[in-house]
Amino acid sequence: MLNDEICKLREKLNESIITGQDYMVTYKLSIELDDLIAKYYRKTKKVDKRKEKNCVRIQ
Repeated sequence: MLNDEICKLREKLNESIITGQDYMVTYKLSIELDDLIAKYYRKTKKVDKRKEKNCVRIQ
């Protein structure tokens, strides 16, 4: 789900750059994309921590 949102927003951002839209439009899209990417990594990190807690360590 987040991956799809990131891809769509990345396409919008690229289009705004290519078409030379107003800087503030491009900037706003860039900020939104950064936020989604950060959200994706936070979610991924939580999943990794859960996997680590459930892992049996052999020493």
